Amino acid sequence: MPRHVAIIMDGNGRWAKKRMLPRFVGHRKGAGAVREVVRESARRGIEVLTLFAFSTENWQRPPEEVSALMQLFLDALRRERDTLHENNIRLRVIGDRSRFAAEIQAAIDEAERLTANNSGMVLNVAANYGGRWDILQAVRRFCAEGGTLDSLDEAALAGHLSTAGLPEPDLMIRTGGEHRISNFLIWQLAYTELYFTDVLWPDFDAVAYGEALADYARRQRRFGRVEADDA
Repeated sequence: MPRHVAIIMDGNGRWAKKRMLPRFVGHRKGAGAVREVVRESARRGIEVLTLFAFSTENWQRPPEEVSALMQLFLDALRRERDTLHENNIRLRVIGDRSRFAAEIQAAIDEAERLTANNSGMVLNVAANYGGRWDILQAVRRFCAEGGTLDSLDEAALAGHLSTAGLPEPDLMIRTGGEHRISNFLIWQLAYTELYFTDVLWPDFDAVAYGEALADYARRQRRFGRVEADDA
């Protein structure tokens, strides 16, 4: 079982389009898949789950879709925080919060405070997040703390990323049929196993998740090492 699973939740809009529905209906349906995957991850004993909810590039979408996504995010923070707390799950929102409305920033702060001392699974929600932004902000934080280029190494940079202190992802899942990582955790995914599925995110249920985890279990991770039977 992977310790850390990261997921690019792709396909909400196409799910809605196939049914001739507005895109926001697909996003709303996708929220149900989030709840199911969070429950299943906790049940299976996964330590960290990171969900790519909104990228730095997603601001380029139509204004009405962005507005609907922001309202969905706010509603989810308010609706789910107590359930997460009751299930001993710690919520962390990673990404640049400065662009979010004050109401959303306050809801993030409140949900994080409520769950801060929980000792179960860590749920990272990547919102207004980009892997390149993450690396840049890590370097800036390192320099702001007095670090120098001569003292900057991989460990120092990793210690300032938004996922500092957590294990790197063992498995990255992308739904929706695309085969790219789209600026998601680009430093952290260096040795991550990648799994791509054509299942659209609103249809990604516990069964589909189990198939991804079973595929991961069949793989042999080498991290650049040569195994005896490969020599």
